[in-house]
Amino acid sequence: MDSKEGALTSAVLMYAIRCLEEGDMRALQRMQFGEKEVRALRALHLPDLCRLANMKAHCLSVALNRQVFWPMIQALERERKNEDLLVTLIEKDAPFEMLRDLFGVANREYSSRRRHLPASLGQGRPQLPERDIEDALYAMWREIVDSKNTFELAASDYLRMHEELDVSLRAIWHLVSRWTQAESR
Repeated sequence: MDSKEGALTSAVLMYAIRCLEEGDMRALQRMQFGEKEVRALRALHLPDLCRLANMKAHCLSVALNRQVFWPMIQALERERKNEDLLVTLIEKDAPFEMLRDLFGVANREYSSRRRHLPASLGQGRPQLPERDIEDALYAMWREIVDSKNTFELAASDYLRMHEELDVSLRAIWHLVSRWTQAESR
């Protein structure tokens, strides 16, 4: 049974061995590995690291670097929000082209993610909204484009239009693509 102390030591020594393999001596020096410790690392075998994982003590001095920690946490939060937005768009039947352009989603990933959703999701050409709804959608799109001073909308813009006007994401993507193409000529 691994101890938390042993697991930490084993993980750090695995990292140190990888640094050694890659010739990253600077990283080893920052962790205060000297020549003697490097020789000891070279002599370690995989079973030794497994035995280390069971030890209830560690040889490490761990400290948090807040200047690295907080930007790392913020990056993780941004990635989580992007992933949540991507999942929401897929659940709301966003077309592949939209997700490819906004998130760089490949066809295989798109198909795989959709496979876990109800079979009733749309395919092919979207049904366009009635004229008054399309006019409201155009006005909303125009407001977003003018406020951002770009034709490039964010995923959240598409989701907002979908939720406020109850128009399918497929229809929104189709119409916005058409309007963008016409306006950017």
